[in-house]
Amino acid sequence: MSTIDWIVLFGTLFAIVAYGVWRTRNSRDLNDYLRGGNEMKWFTVGVSVMATQASAITFLSAPGLGYESGLRFVQFYFGLPLALVIISAFIIPIYYRLKVYTAYEYLESRFDLKTRLLAAFLFLVQRGLAAGLTIFAPAIILSTILGWNLQLTNLFVGLLVIVYTVSGGSKAVSITQKLQMGIILLGMTLAFVLLIIKIQDFTDLSTAFEIAGSAGRMQILDFNFDLNERYTVWSGLTGGLFLALSYFGTDQSQVQRYLTGKNIRESRLGLMFNAILKIPMQLFILLTGVLVFIFYLYVKPPMFFNQVALEGLNKTKYKVELTQLEERFDANYEELQQSRIAFETAIRQENLRQKSLGREVFLKRLDEDKAIRSEVKDLLVKADPKFKVKDTNYVFLNFVMDFLPIGVIGLIIALIFSAAMSSTSSELNALATTTMVDFYNRLFQRESTEKQRLFMSKVFTVMWGFVAISFALVANLFDNLIEMVNVLGSLFYGTILGIFLVAFFIKKVKASAIFPAALIGEGAVLLIHFGNIYQWPFFRDLNIEYLWYNLIGCGLVVGIALLLQSMKTEKA
Repeated sequence: MSTIDWIVLFGTLFAIVAYGVWRTRNSRDLNDYLRGGNEMKWFTVGVSVMATQASAITFLSAPGLGYESGLRFVQFYFGLPLALVIISAFIIPIYYRLKVYTAYEYLESRFDLKTRLLAAFLFLVQRGLAAGLTIFAPAIILSTILGWNLQLTNLFVGLLVIVYTVSGGSKAVSITQKLQMGIILLGMTLAFVLLIIKIQDFTDLSTAFEIAGSAGRMQILDFNFDLNERYTVWSGLTGGLFLALSYFGTDQSQVQRYLTGKNIRESRLGLMFNAILKIPMQLFILLTGVLVFIFYLYVKPPMFFNQVALEGLNKTKYKVELTQLEERFDANYEELQQSRIAFETAIRQENLRQKSLGREVFLKRLDEDKAIRSEVKDLLVKADPKFKVKDTNYVFLNFVMDFLPIGVIGLIIALIFSAAMSSTSSELNALATTTMVDFYNRLFQRESTEKQRLFMSKVFTVMWGFVAISFALVANLFDNLIEMVNVLGSLFYGTILGIFLVAFFIKKVKASAIFPAALIGEGAVLLIHFGNIYQWPFFRDLNIEYLWYNLIGCGLVVGIALLLQSMKTEKA
């Protein structure tokens, strides 16, 4: 990167930290620290909720998903608006009426202490791991592309977040997230506009999008009802709905964001802000990835976007095979160019016969391109069986580094760091709050003073910060980062949501029924997941995609709780 890019990058990051520390320098009590003093207006709440969900993983992996498979991933979010309406109507008033610091406090008054602690524990496990992943994800991509030391990059991101989160608590998180979200949107918009301009140097946009559509990159909706298909309208409206209900309704990292609102109205408006804008924003990010795909139809892309991995492979005994693949890749790219030109000409001339023939040849060249890349991945695994082969996480940043102007590169890298910091700060704040309120204060120090509780909240923030950094330091890169975060959430969210749905809406179910139901539901989800991964008998034939875990977990908890309660009632 140029000197200007470095100035833009570090100037942006340190400005965010300084702004957060300065604006929250007068935080003095626990309500101020954990709930932001309940001073936030709807726009701040809305941006904070959005920034918490939109981690660096979103801006690294989602464009890669758009490049590889198009817009279909947006179906994952189809259940989100309905979930936010339900939460606004039914759940927010309960939290405000009870004046809780965490979502799990309610479960003790509704059931008992062990149910409260179980839900809080599941949250801590899931979100503690996710916090490490939100630090690790951008660190490993940036360290690979920029040649930075991975461990130092993890430490740098983690320590920056700890500084202002410890300093100002929930208010610092919300205030800095407005600035961070502005940087994120500015950076993504610049990248999008520059892509449009670059593509128009080669062709008109209507032709470009028709070509992309022919390659399957413009399809949004898939109405096939198939449990083995990851992203469909049905999985989004069902599994996505239950995931969103659990994430926004019971995950403390989100609950804490909208509990900073001045009143119920401000919190509801903040969630409606997300209900309206989340799907368009995600579609915009995926479309940016599609534009990168179109751009690389006219400008030769790397054979493998993780260039460091290729350089390492070139030093192994597989060098000859790699060279042969490079020759095949180069020859196929030339043929791909010829087929793309013929197809493009037929589109402009509106020659249906030539258009059909041109599309067929063009798609064959794309299939060959995909096959060659797959063989490269196979070689990388042969050279290192532990190597994770998915390289779509590198697509967007490769384009940024190679083709965007000086200054914009620094801004995009700052965007990635800002997104990592915004989501991680929310998670650390929520983890510290849950540890403080649901465990430390409830079990050990109920009579502690306000000053002691405030101090321990800061201690727990630092503690979870270093737990997240430690996980980031030892983590390995998963196939696709954005999917991994959602898989991790889906393992636990269904159970947590089932507990809360019973608590909110099925008053006849008591603690003696819900606790074992939650244990059985969580055990079943984990069994299905690991049975799929390790191909255990019976489970290998199920092959259920992770979005359905949320529905399965929730359904099992509710169903088993009702069954156990009815059995107890009959015995009585």
